[in-house]
Amino acid sequence: MIIREQILAKVDHDYQKFASSLLPTITNILGVRIPQLRIMAQRIAKADWRTYLQEAEQEYFEEVMLQGMVIGYAEMDIDERLQYITSFVPKIDNWSVCDRFCGGLKCTTFHQQQVWNFITPYLSSKHEYEVRFAVVMLLTYYVDDVYIQEVLERLDRIKHNGYYVKMAVAWAISICYIHLPEPTMYYLQHNQLDVFTYNKALQKITESYRIDSDTKTKIRLMKRKSAQSSIQIHK
Repeated sequence: MIIREQILAKVDHDYQKFASSLLPTITNILGVRIPQLRIMAQRIAKADWRTYLQEAEQEYFEEVMLQGMVIGYAEMDIDERLQYITSFVPKIDNWSVCDRFCGGLKCTTFHQQQVWNFITPYLSSKHEYEVRFAVVMLLTYYVDDVYIQEVLERLDRIKHNGYYVKMAVAWAISICYIHLPEPTMYYLQHNQLDVFTYNKALQKITESYRIDSDTKTKIRLMKRKSAQSSIQIHK
């Protein structure tokens, strides 16, 4: 059975409605649950995954998601993986594929500097999801004592006006605060973020269960006055 037939056999129409509600701009969702795609990806990664990636179709959301999962699961050296990542990133057109793809690139933990050098050029891309890809990689693998200052500096330089970039930057800053509050607090007091991103970062910090109530009160008092945003909010 070819891969598409396997995917079609797992379609859940109720889940399709739910998934589509989370990704309103994406119209090619079949409705296959992520754990089922993950099982498929693990099986492909143990077989002839190179041929699969070479021939893989991408008409449907699930087909693109599956490719990203296979790139994360398959055994290969870091140089080859970065080549596959380079080919895959332009296929990202939504936050779900982006964030799950990043989460699967666990090889980054063992090759931090090499992957850092690879992802940082994406931070200045003109393409919304290329920037989001790099930001999610930062918040997933680089919020530590070694990289925190450079992470915050890189986040502060991002000027892309895309909604999903701004939301990712806000998310990243909240993760930085949760794990390393002192340098992140200093950054929050000395940054060049636009009002929307800054306030959204504060909101995400206060939504964390790992932040105590007194700190949440302090963070809320740091909110800036609203300014009309030029971004298009995707609902």
